Amino acid sequence: MEDDVERQRQVDLNLAEALRWGVSRLATRLRAEQPGSSRALSRLAASVLANLRHSEALTPSELAAIEALQTQSLTRVLNELEEQGRIRRSRSDVDARRQNVVITEAGREALREHVRDGNYWLASALRQHLSPAERGVLQIAAGLLEQVAAAETAEDRPTGRAQTPDSGEGAAAAL
Repeated sequence: MEDDVERQRQVDLNLAEALRWGVSRLATRLRAEQPGSSRALSRLAASVLANLRHSEALTPSELAAIEALQTQSLTRVLNELEEQGRIRRSRSDVDARRQNVVITEAGREALREHVRDGNYWLASALRQHLSPAERGVLQIAAGLLEQVAAAETAEDRPTGRAQTPDSGEGAAAAL
């Protein structure tokens, strides 16, 4: 029984390594496909806008935690985005000491422009190199990757060790 558990752990580690490599290579290629306009977004600015697009509002400290940075490290980026009209900051109705940050329509458009060329390249590459069935698998995988990205991290757990469900259940049936 212990051999089976250890074997599965090794399979999971191999999968994790393959996924990291694939995601990293794809991210590098997508960055290369983005335009180099004078108003291009930095990686951090694009990430901040993307996180705000997926949330109603976040505080600077929440954004910093997502980016694994100190709040002070985001100040320049937030100031630039606000000056460009891409975000709006306001005081919380609940706590006047708290500042809420939201994305504006200009920020949404800047983010769309930032990823447009990469998305066109990716869609073309998917269409040219993968079958419809393989693209369907990637559609499922994209949702699963988002789920994994939102999962509790090992650092969030009291033991500091990664825990995996023993039931074998996941978001989708095993393939």
